[in-house]
Parts: sequence; structure tokens; C-alpha cells
Amino acid sequence: MRKSSSTEEYLAFLTAKYEVDPDDFFYALVKAEENGNSATGNFSIECRSKTQDKAMFLILKGSKVVAQFSVCKEFLLEQSNPIRNLMKTAMIRRYVNRKNKLPIILPIRELQAGMVQVSLKARVLEIPEPTLVFTRYGNYASVANALIADETGTIKLCLWNEQIRKISPGDTIQIENARASTFKGEKQLRIGKKGTLTNVDDSGCQLQEAPA
Repeated sequence: MRKSSSTEEYLAFLTAKYEVDPDDFFYALVKAEENGNSATGNFSIECRSKTQDKAMFLILKGSKVVAQFSVCKEFLLEQSNPIRNLMKTAMIRRYVNRKNKLPIILPIRELQAGMVQVSLKARVLEIPEPTLVFTRYGNYASVANALIADETGTIKLCLWNEQIRKISPGDTIQIENARASTFKGEKQLRIGKKGTLTNVDDSGCQLQEAPA
């Protein structure tokens, strides 16, 4: 991650990457600004310079430079730890899940086009009549864009062939290893060849997406 993101996001990323407690990290920064240096976990932190509004920090792990950055004094005066507040953002959760080789479990509201390895649980609201399409593989396939929802929003789910027949409105489904995209201006999920769609209400029957 580059520092083009906000300082808070960058520091949250560092705590996730190096498995440092975000509270310990934040208060170590405050202490380093006051005393010139501090330590937490495997980090040693030096305050290299200060102005009226900002402080420049250097973070070392042993003799290795981990990061150098500046933060506003207002950041260090926050009553609630601004780093911890960002540990549950989609960006940090995606990084932690990739690091631990876990599926990226996101609420529908946070899905953005281009996301991959997405997992979520949702309820099927409606499934329109399928459309017969001619695929690039030279065969016909049935496709329907079902509407699914969780407590944060709704999204279209592209269903193919036997998937359409195996689930019904009202079913709860578990989707794993999907990808998010847009089609005709609408966000949608596609399961892909490596993804699975599990009907939770149907004894865990797993369905692979038909090629299209």
C-alpha cells in the first residue's frame, strides 16, 4: 500500500501487516512525539522532527526502516484511537483475509467493481424469467440476474443454467470466491469458474457457474 491513501489508512495497514496492536501503536506514536522515541512490539519509533502542526516519525523493525511519515498534531490528540477505527474498513479486511488466505467477506454495501475473491451471505429476493443466450463457446445457455440482499443493500447476481433452478426467492445463499463488476450501469456479482454458490436452505448443495 502506498501513502497516497490517508495517513490513518496507512497506519492501519502497518498495524495489520506487522501484527501490532493498534492501541499500542497509536499510544507509542503519542509517546514518541512527547519524548523523542518509544517502542511497541517489534517496532521502535523515533520522532525525527516537529513543527507547530506536524510531527515526522521514523519506524524501525530492528535495523530495518519500515516507514517514514508525518502526521498532524490534531491526529495525535484524538480521544478515540483513529487507527483502531479503521481496522474494520473493507480495505484492511481484504488485506488481512488475503494474508491469512481467508475469503473476503464483505457486506453488499461495500462491494465495488473489480473486487475479486468476494464472499458473502445473502437472501434471494427475486429471480426473473431466464433469457436464452448464445455463448462465446458456441452453445446456448440460460441466464438470469437474480436480486439478492443483506442488511446493507441489494445487488444483482448472475445465475446460469442449473443455478437458476436450484434456488428460489426466500432462500439464503452463501457465495464464495465471486467477483464484482458492472453491467449496464448496475453492480453485479459473478461467481466464476472457481467460485461456489451454496444454498444454505438446501443441505449445503454447491453449484458451480456454467461457462459463458
